[in-house]
Amino acid sequence: MTFSQTLSCSPARPDLSAPPIGTLSPPVPRATLAEVLCRYRVGRILTAEPVAEGLLNRGYRVTAEAGTYFLKCYVDAATANRPKIVAHHRAMAALHALGLPVAPPLACAERAGTVAGYGGRLFALFPWTVGRHRHGTELSLPQCDALGTLLGHLHGALDDVCAPVSQPTGYRSADPRHSADLARDLLAHARAHHPYGELDALVEQRLTERLELLAEHAHRRPAPQTAPPTGWTHGDFHGLNLLYAGEPGSAPGGASVAAVLDWDKLGPQPRAEEAVRAATLLFNDRTTGALDLVRVRHYSQAYRATGAATAEHLAAAAHRVWWERLNDFWMLQWRYQRADHRADPLYPASAGQLAWWCQEYEQVLDAFAN
Repeated sequence: MTFSQTLSCSPARPDLSAPPIGTLSPPVPRATLAEVLCRYRVGRILTAEPVAEGLLNRGYRVTAEAGTYFLKCYVDAATANRPKIVAHHRAMAALHALGLPVAPPLACAERAGTVAGYGGRLFALFPWTVGRHRHGTELSLPQCDALGTLLGHLHGALDDVCAPVSQPTGYRSADPRHSADLARDLLAHARAHHPYGELDALVEQRLTERLELLAEHAHRRPAPQTAPPTGWTHGDFHGLNLLYAGEPGSAPGGASVAAVLDWDKLGPQPRAEEAVRAATLLFNDRTTGALDLVRVRHYSQAYRATGAATAEHLAAAAHRVWWERLNDFWMLQWRYQRADHRADPLYPASAGQLAWWCQEYEQVLDAFAN
């Protein structure tokens, strides 16, 4: 692999100049859904229901004469362009051909491809996968092993089906001084928010705590050269993008992953960091944010056993993701700077996890690396 420039790996800051999109975009009229479906030759549309999960794009469960499907409308500015969507679809088809649980999009008549354009929007149609979402703390330990193995195999397969990656010389991490400035600005917004409610009070408490943590840990900022190797990743590997076999309400049993969904953020990044980031979303207590470290250890050991990363890579990734979270404020930026409240329910557990992680840093590191 060749080497290129140093890249930024700071937490993503929302584009405050852009209006909120995704599930706040206008719904797709039924007539449009029917027209789009005609391009896939699956027969007349019978029913169409919005899919509730997801913040960035719109999805519909549609029933046509030929069966049931997932129709996706791409509205997120970062992914709603044809070349990027086509590249993602090709990777999904290649992973499916390798036997991995990825449902590729169906072909349409337009341009003999998989993307249909209508009314200025882009769409894709996928088979409907029967299954249910499971939070990581619902998984048995063997299922945690299987999930780590699956992610490792996906990472390895992506290296085979995507273009070679140039290794950057390093990744710049967030500057704690800039983060402290942002925290103070958001703290002022929280105090002035009207009506001032329970969440604003929690935000005020957590941001005061965050300023103390930033000052205490400023010297632990990761150096650019400490990032683990870069490789192709799913980009958004978490519970809502995993479907387990079985209908909702069925017994967990030995259910396996039936489909890995939503490949919109497919791209290169420090690969072990995706494994760590996913674990913090999968194996957290949804009230306090604390991680189930027994499950984390099983998942991490299985991921490493695939050869996707070493213990040293996971240790570096754990430190860098911890630093990322320490400097991350996107949920509060959505709330106070964009008046977009869709991420509000995620904030209490996220803020709680960071405070807990700072206290249990060594135990978390050990669970990922040993």
